[in-house]
Amino acid sequence: MNKRWEAFHDSSDYRFTPYIMAGDPCEEATIELSLALEQCGAHALELGVPYSDPLADGPVIQRAGMRGLAQNMNLEKTVKLVSKLRERGLKIPVIIFTYYNLLLQLGENRFLKLAEDSGVDGVLVPDLPYEESGYLQKMCSDHNLALISLVSPTTREEKLVRLGSEAEGFLYCISSLGVTGIRNEFRAGLDDFLKAAKQNSRVPVLVGFGLSTREQIQQFDGSSDGFIVGSAIVKKIEELESDLLTNREEAIKTFKSYIESLLPVYSR
Repeated sequence: MNKRWEAFHDSSDYRFTPYIMAGDPCEEATIELSLALEQCGAHALELGVPYSDPLADGPVIQRAGMRGLAQNMNLEKTVKLVSKLRERGLKIPVIIFTYYNLLLQLGENRFLKLAEDSGVDGVLVPDLPYEESGYLQKMCSDHNLALISLVSPTTREEKLVRLGSEAEGFLYCISSLGVTGIRNEFRAGLDDFLKAAKQNSRVPVLVGFGLSTREQIQQFDGSSDGFIVGSAIVKKIEELESDLLTNREEAIKTFKSYIESLLPVYSR
């Protein structure tokens, strides 16, 4: 575990991990948005890689991916972007969110070496089943990277125990089934699932998929260690697309105000 993960684990805050898409609406905007998120109190950052067939993503993130692809952003460029973030002073852990086919295209060894050298801290591959992930977990470990595990309310208890005992970085608890996207309500029993995950996890438990308001975030404070917000933030970036390209300073101010309105005061 590196020092960035140690700081994440040692934090007593309700940990905030935002998701944004690399290259949306351009590389420099991604850098400045990432730095703004850290300034607003983000404890870690998920950086999505544009992909033409994103099975786990809803329409908001799909559109962000298309904007990233229009900027010729890809897995290799996303990883190299992390190096630029480190040069600009970003100190929080960065997790690359990528589909498995992109790893295969670049080459797993090449990707992992580049990720380690660029200051990446973790990898999340949503379409890689746990049962097939052992070899990649070992390869990630060899390169000082955490392979983030995903669990859902339908995960069997014995699997939840096993995943919790092996988890690295944080345990990503999906709030509901289906693709990413803003949700108005969450399934009954989610609190109990999160508490069970916490009891069995050796790393912080974060809840994600659908969180879009301060009230929703606070709802899970007692049953999780942190939260992930993706679609709501990406939607705000979409709304600010024109200004992020032509009047970035003002757009970043507006973006930071939005993030501050989203977060519980105690998580900043």
